[in-house]
Amino acid sequence: MNRNALTVCLIIAAAFLGCTALQAAAQAYPVRPIRLVVPFPPASGADILARVVGTKLTERWGQQVLVDSRPGASGVIAAEIVLKAPADGYTLMLGTSSSHAINVSLRQKLPYDPLRDFSPVSLVARVPLLVMAHPSVPVKNAKELIAFARARPGQLTFGTAGNGTTAHLAGELFKSMARVDMMHVPYRGSPQALLDAVSGQVSLAIAPTLTGLPQVNSGRLRALAVTTPRPSAIAPDVPTLAEAGLPGYEATLWYGLFAPAGTPREIVVRLSGEVVVILALADVRESLKQQGAEPAGNSPEEFAAFVKSEIAKWAGVVRASGARAD
Repeated sequence: MNRNALTVCLIIAAAFLGCTALQAAAQAYPVRPIRLVVPFPPASGADILARVVGTKLTERWGQQVLVDSRPGASGVIAAEIVLKAPADGYTLMLGTSSSHAINVSLRQKLPYDPLRDFSPVSLVARVPLLVMAHPSVPVKNAKELIAFARARPGQLTFGTAGNGTTAHLAGELFKSMARVDMMHVPYRGSPQALLDAVSGQVSLAIAPTLTGLPQVNSGRLRALAVTTPRPSAIAPDVPTLAEAGLPGYEATLWYGLFAPAGTPREIVVRLSGEVVVILALADVRESLKQQGAEPAGNSPEEFAAFVKSEIAKWAGVVRASGARAD
């Protein structure tokens, strides 16, 4: 055997051994704790969902899932942390419609590509957003809000979890469709935006039902509308913005599990299967339902197709609103 042929044989053998090692690691997965990076602060909707799923994964696998909150830049900070980690299934991200769909169009210098740099695992949940007002704002529903805002251009403020979040774009879409002028006030997460709304520092807040409903139920804020096409099961008396005179309005927040690109296929498939099983559990479904979240769960291929369609959808909203986050 000549030298070139020997070299080729060695390369093939090394590749085979490498693949075998990866397959063995995937079959044994997980053998140590898993880090689940969340792009929003503790007590946010993303944090709540991550802990629900993480707790069940811990119970099923006997390996702890550590929720690591890394808020900032609508998920950019969290995404960069995950992409710098080894693609071995031990560092995951609970991405959102902000981090993996909206940022692509909103940020000109986005340091990652949601589809190229990540392996979609499974959609976890869809969550309506609530449009809420401080009691000092003299409106009881979205129709009254539109009339009130039109009469006072630029005077109302609305707080959200930050620039580029789904709540931010929901507000921009509302402004465009309702033909009103309101000022956006970004925060580092929904809890912070809600605190300032409760104290009257901002007129309105747009936040997930998971974090907004407790403030509504306590009477600190008034729910004016939900942003989904249909009323939320947990807040059936709150009308949709479409019902308030904005037909076709829709802005749904979603959460999904992602791994770094290059994560072994066997691990991605196993993670997806576990998430689907967890989201079908009666106690998990009831827990999410009580917080206004609709459990999802699908295959990596289905989730990838969904993310692609969401990127295209939000690109149109960004163009129409002229919103920028850079």
